[in-house]
This record gives sequence, structure tokens and C-alpha cells, in this order.
Amino acid sequence: MTRAWVGVGSNEGDRLGFVKRGLRLLASDPDIELAAVSSLYDTEPYGVEDQPRFLNLVAGFDTTLAAEVFLARLLEAEDRCGRIRRERWGPRTLDLDLLIFGDEMLATDVLTVPHPGMPDRSFVLVPFAEVAPELEVPGTGSTVSELLERLGDQGTEVTRIGDAPRLGAD
Repeated sequence: MTRAWVGVGSNEGDRLGFVKRGLRLLASDPDIELAAVSSLYDTEPYGVEDQPRFLNLVAGFDTTLAAEVFLARLLEAEDRCGRIRRERWGPRTLDLDLLIFGDEMLATDVLTVPHPGMPDRSFVLVPFAEVAPELEVPGTGSTVSELLERLGDQGTEVTRIGDAPRLGAD
């Protein structure tokens, strides 16, 4: 069993609804078990600034799948939530980024883990530090909380707006 950490975000339509649906889709997979979910955070957009604010969280999943197969399940969940890839970092119904996959360090044509942008993104590190502050990020020699401390106030604005979402029926 491998613990996979996923950054979850949405800034189109029913943000909370899409986040919850994505988590439910993944948790309903027999090879994936939801293990941890951070609080909800409202964040300013990253990359393309002229778009709605994001709802973000970080979730941990235990899985028996290989990293690239797990990534394929993330992409399937995005598609099932209506994600359309129009522009890099543009608006989206659901964004599921594989941040860390156990202690693996991978760089293939389709997947790089740990996620290379993670150390520069407060919208990832703030919720991640809430659920796994002492987790060492493979290849960095640093924990999640140390990466967040190093980032300081250079990241985007991140505001906690609620507890971890309940995934029961709405």
C-alpha cells in the first residue's frame, strides 16, 4: 500500500460540489482509500490571474496502484467532473495534482513526482502542512512544514474557510 498525496482545486461552477465529487469518485475505486483530508482553503489564482478564486485542499489516499495508473484515475475523475483543458493554469471545474507518491521519485513523459511546483505554491503547502507537516518530501531533505516556512509570504494568498468537506450525500 502506498500513500499518495493529491492537491485538489476548483474554480468553476460549484467549487465545493466538484471537490467533493472528485474525492468521492476516487474513494469509490476499490484500489483507492481516502486516508486524510485537509480543511478547505480559498486561494487567489496561480499562473493566470484573471480568473475566479480557487477552493483548495490536500488529500491523502492509500492505494495498491502504480503511480502512472493512479494518475490515470485522477485524470478520469477530472474528466467525469467536466474538466476542459483550454489553457495552462486556466479555470477548471476540478484539478487533481499528484504531489507525492510514497517515497518514489519519478520523471517520465507523463508524470513527475514529487510535483516540481510544490515548493513554490502556498495553496498546496498550507493545506498539506495541516495534514502531514512532518512528511519528508522525497529528494528535498525537507518536510512539508519546512518547505512552507522557507516559502514565507512569497506565496499566493491562502485563507482557511472551513473544515474538511463531508463526503456523505448532499
